[in-house]
Amino acid sequence: MSPDAGSNGAETLRMAHLSDLHCGSPHFQAEMLDRAIEEINGLAPDIVVISGDLTADGYRREYESSREYLDKVNCGNLIVIPGNHDSRNVGYLHFEELFGPRATAVHHRGVTIVAEDSSEPDLDHGQIGRSRYAAITEEFAKPADFRVFVLHHHLLPVPGTGRERNIVYDAGDLLEMLLRSGVNLVLAGHKHVPYAWRLENLFMVTTGTVSTLRLRGHTRPCYNLIEIEPARVRIWRKYPFHGHDSILEFSRESHEYRKGDLFPQEASR
Repeated sequence: MSPDAGSNGAETLRMAHLSDLHCGSPHFQAEMLDRAIEEINGLAPDIVVISGDLTADGYRREYESSREYLDKVNCGNLIVIPGNHDSRNVGYLHFEELFGPRATAVHHRGVTIVAEDSSEPDLDHGQIGRSRYAAITEEFAKPADFRVFVLHHHLLPVPGTGRERNIVYDAGDLLEMLLRSGVNLVLAGHKHVPYAWRLENLFMVTTGTVSTLRLRGHTRPCYNLIEIEPARVRIWRKYPFHGHDSILEFSRESHEYRKGDLFPQEASR
């Protein structure tokens, strides 16, 4: 199925994954976010995931701005968690007032999605913490055909992002728990670079920023589109109204996979 199709097949579950909006930043581009939301609404996804950094510095007005933008998303399943920028200046209080709990679980059409806040107040690094493991394990123990975990920070290094400093502190324990829980896919943001890793039968996919000019190298503003089909999962990097690139495709049964050209803009130089 083409990622530009306006409607899903009956058995396909479609997810849009955005991250790092950074409302209030001098690099924020309102027209980019409006364009992305317009395209996403046309694609009619079943679920929209925003994996943190809605704001530049966690201030109330920045949160109000991000709330106004996300209210334009026409999707009944909108999953939003904070990132490290959102937890600056006690911003997590504004998050709870305007968006609700900082952790959530959604069960939809055989897919379980557990989203957790990995941020720490006024720090760029993050962790989930062992106090949350039991609740996460309990959600993933419920009947499901496909399991997705969402956090802001990444669990493995991402190429093209410089010195590695911000993998979550409890990444090892968390990865082991996710593998034991039968999780299929991990979604994250933070570094503004879309990438994909496989670890055993677990796939980890990051997305870029769709609405700022805080771009690394030759990367472009983008978001990810995920299509979970009965036999396969397909993930694209989408440039709003300017095409798409394949990031990853894998078999749900054999876990055989094929990565796309993860750095296509570099390849032509």
